[in-house]
Amino acid sequence: MNEDFSFPPFSLKRLLSTCFGPGEGEGDRICILIDFPDPQASMKDLAFLDDGSVTVQRYAHDVFHQGLAGGVLGELNYRENGFYAFRETGGSNLDMEDDAWDSNGTHVSLERDVYPQFDLILAITNYSATAPLTANAKAHGFRGATLHGLNEVILASGLSVDYRQVSENTEKLRVAMTHADRFELDFSHAEETFSLTIECGQQEAQKSHGLCPRGKPDVANLPAGEVYFVPRSAEGSFPFQYADGTIACLQVVEGRIREGRLLAGDVSLVEAHNRKLREDPATGILGELGFGTQVLPFSGRDIQDEKILGTCHVATGRSDHLGGDITPDLFKKTQNASHDDVLYAPQKTPDIGMPEVRMRRNGDCEIVLHDYQPAEFLLNALKS
Repeated sequence: MNEDFSFPPFSLKRLLSTCFGPGEGEGDRICILIDFPDPQASMKDLAFLDDGSVTVQRYAHDVFHQGLAGGVLGELNYRENGFYAFRETGGSNLDMEDDAWDSNGTHVSLERDVYPQFDLILAITNYSATAPLTANAKAHGFRGATLHGLNEVILASGLSVDYRQVSENTEKLRVAMTHADRFELDFSHAEETFSLTIECGQQEAQKSHGLCPRGKPDVANLPAGEVYFVPRSAEGSFPFQYADGTIACLQVVEGRIREGRLLAGDVSLVEAHNRKLREDPATGILGELGFGTQVLPFSGRDIQDEKILGTCHVATGRSDHLGGDITPDLFKKTQNASHDDVLYAPQKTPDIGMPEVRMRRNGDCEIVLHDYQPAEFLLNALKS
């Protein structure tokens, strides 16, 4: 597959107008949410702008907040440009605290002063807020997007594409894979091979495609470009890479990870993971299977890298924001009620091979991925 990493310069106006459209009437209200360990101190007099270690929130301020204030707000017919920070959750898709602070350091309530007051909310954060923001969008009627982990590569590529084309291509791949009975994922590490079967039960495939039109409360994930399923069950095993590079084999029975076995690295990480699986079994439930649909450069951030065509990811934990039934109340500990993507990509998991991913549907078998590349089946779907 030829990779063309040529993108037009980033345009905030193009991104927002394509994904959300302009404001209506007297103009809609837009705001940006960011996160900090100590949001009150960081927001007072915008103290975080003097901290060179803060990058994601700096992009949120300089590119998005200031970009809106510099003329884009009026051009898109939005009439207010809010800027708030809440306390970082410490985990992917964990529910946020209600307390927040504005750019003057004044305390506000997300539930009272933000969610019901704004038409478009962008969460540009360290930790993904997709699940809680989606739940609040449905409750309060706003639209929004999550752009966690934003960096320069993402700005110059994943946020600079034409999302009308992304939506069209993602729909082609969604149609190609919808109503699958199951997917079979083959893995390799060193001399061992592994296989994980994920049952989909002929469900309608879903897509993350970046377009969030008016009239339906919803939250987009940007960059977008993904076809995904909520597993009905799963069986088998798969290699899992921890943050330090340690690799374990995780055994899956009836849709849930039961136990890990060390393959390489630090055994204490695997032992700690096993304790967590025993103490809070919901943490091991497989909540998503996803396939990337875009040709993009590797960014080092899963929010973009899981959208790359040829990659595959599974996720553990909550799935309510995807239409699944794994909700935060099923976890024994609040801090465990996360949704954690496990991405397989050659740049992120170089010691884990993915020789083949197959789709079974109505008695037929189609190869969809081969050695981290889209197979002919997907390439033909894109040409249709």
